[in-house]
Amino acid sequence: MISECFTQTIKAAEELNIDITFKDSIKNALGKLYPYQVGKEGNLQEWYYDWKDADPKHRHQTHLYGLYPGHQISPLKTPQLAQAARKTLEIRGDNTTGWSKGWRINLWARLNDGNHAYKMFRELLTYVEPDEAKNINYTGGGGTYPNLLDAHPPFQIDGNFGGAAGVLEMLVQSDDENIYLLPALPDTWQTGSLSGVITRGGFELSIKWKDGKLLEAEVLSNNGKRTEMYYNGKSVSINIKKGERLTFSGDLKQK
Repeated sequence: MISECFTQTIKAAEELNIDITFKDSIKNALGKLYPYQVGKEGNLQEWYYDWKDADPKHRHQTHLYGLYPGHQISPLKTPQLAQAARKTLEIRGDNTTGWSKGWRINLWARLNDGNHAYKMFRELLTYVEPDEAKNINYTGGGGTYPNLLDAHPPFQIDGNFGGAAGVLEMLVQSDDENIYLLPALPDTWQTGSLSGVITRGGFELSIKWKDGKLLEAEVLSNNGKRTEMYYNGKSVSINIKKGERLTFSGDLKQK
């Protein structure tokens, strides 16, 4: 989390051209942070040393912050660390509730595993009668009440927010430089559409897909920045003025 904070602060200082001395001191500190390590089980190490985990099935996964919501780990840029994050999730298992279930939906989406993310999403929506809340535990229970509020004992809004965020991460992902279309589309969502989503970089995106494949993508620039848009191994550079709009076919060719 410190690394993510430092990285974003450096980018902000460079974008605004302010606090140069402070930015340089952060850059120096960033280079001294202990790097990610892969443990003997192939997992992403949680601690400085590769200690035996006293509770390997615990619902917490804070050391995966660099995968989501951070951008330090990804299958494309850091495949070894992404694989280690996957191993960590496999060891942790799927039996969890609330914010942890919501977070894991997003983590699996960032690993481009839409079917596993969808499995977790369905578990998040497991029906729970309100008077059963007292019987819910943190490892094997959870779900959703009839009013659609999350049933993490007794209620946790982060489960709702995390689930909604996870749906978007399955369909669209973005960082400061790139947009990824349908990166973790579940097999069960064969046909659909999405509109009005704002990505990082200030782009408004609308997409349509059928039979599991992209049909069309429309991109509106809200601030005139550039980005690289990816889908199914192909990419296209987008550099348009504020207020301009482009439409692309399923193979990312401009219409």
